[in-house]
Amino acid sequence: MLSALKPKYLVNEKGRKKAVVLDVKEYETIMELIDDLEDANDLLKAEREAVSFIPYDKFRKQWLKN
Repeated sequence: MLSALKPKYLVNEKGRKKAVVLDVKEYETIMELIDDLEDANDLLKAEREAVSFIPYDKFRKQWLKN
């Protein structure tokens, strides 16, 4: 996914890279990937810190009662 990116660079007078220019679609792809990674990280953190988990079906039944 990221290997398909085709960034363009803005350089200073010495030819050093100073900024990156991406196609909007490429930028959106990167942002979605970051969001997915953050979600996965949040889930791992919740699993580590949780006292217990209940199965989804049980949760859904309780939720629908209320």
